[in-house]
Amino acid sequence: MKLFDESSLPEGMPTLRVMPMPSDANVHGDVFGGWIMAQVDIAGAIPAVRRANGRVGTVAVNSFVFKQPVFVGDLLSFYAKIVKTGTTSITVTVEVYAERNRLQAEIVKVTEATLTYVATGENRRPRVLPPLPAN
Repeated sequence: MKLFDESSLPEGMPTLRVMPMPSDANVHGDVFGGWIMAQVDIAGAIPAVRRANGRVGTVAVNSFVFKQPVFVGDLLSFYAKIVKTGTTSITVTVEVYAERNRLQAEIVKVTEATLTYVATGENRRPRVLPPLPAN
């Protein structure tokens, strides 16, 4: 699902922004996919926690596509959007853009993913999502 133009940053504030460091990459400066996956999970959880009004757990990574490499020094912007809710579940799409640190600013979409979270109670068991406030 394409949410935004892939050659420029989407309008609005990103959910998360981070710059990978040398410890997040291999000896050639290519950032580990697992590190990117962890950041995507954090970014996706932010709107899920807001919608659930509390604790959530990741229950599925429905899709995950690496479109471009990520390098040490890239400034990554993560845009997360809720695309579906169920009784206890929240599905979120996350798109990641890299601003390459070069003389000429280059923006590329590097990753897109869809994850599903479930609202949980203090006992860490699924709980029903609270109703949305009336407008």
